[in-house]
Amino acid sequence: MPYELYYWDGLQGRGEFVRLVLEEAGADYVDIARGSNGMAAMMKLLKSKTEPNIPFAPPFLKDGELIVSHVANILFYLGPKLGLAPKDEALRFVANGLQLTITDFVAEVHDTHHPLATELYYEDQKEAAKQRSQAFIEHRIPKFMGYFERVLEQNPHGSKYAVGGDLTYVDLSLFQVFEGLRYAFPRATRTLGEHYPALAALHDRVEARPNIRKYLASGRRLDFNESGIFRHYPELDQDA
Repeated sequence: MPYELYYWDGLQGRGEFVRLVLEEAGADYVDIARGSNGMAAMMKLLKSKTEPNIPFAPPFLKDGELIVSHVANILFYLGPKLGLAPKDEALRFVANGLQLTITDFVAEVHDTHHPLATELYYEDQKEAAKQRSQAFIEHRIPKFMGYFERVLEQNPHGSKYAVGGDLTYVDLSLFQVFEGLRYAFPRATRTLGEHYPALAALHDRVEARPNIRKYLASGRRLDFNESGIFRHYPELDQDA
């Protein structure tokens, strides 16, 4: 039975972190919202008054009768099943901690274009977004990317991967963050690879993996756009 991924149609968003894992593993899965009546099926489940263990919001994953919500939680569940988590149990919790830190970073990315309220349009909060983006570029990108760079450099198994000596879901998520930042803030990230060479090397290593390369060239990989988490508004970008 294929995994069922539930997320909004037409954008990468948070669901992309899960797709990258499923694609790298060659897992059998269905992107529900992209199918016929998929969005209606997702909304019916979200609004259900009888379904047990309903999720608060997408993305969520169905594996048979089990529903797993939240990106980090989904990846913590899928990682061991798909061979994309450390075999050592203690390191699995290290990987989960890194993924939760990525979750925090992604939330801050979102708040660069929606600093006041999710319910408001970007156009209704542009001035606040400019201030938030300036602080994000000057302080938060270096804070988070510098941390992940150190994680790679200080990995006892070598700097090829974030946790242990093999590829994990954390590496795939760091690839997505690197890609997303370069899309959203091309001026600010022009020298990203120079400042964070281990992360840049990891990005290139993930991009070159056969299943990822095939996925990136396929129609399943949607382009970044201004409906997702990583959005490019030129007025929010600046030289770092």
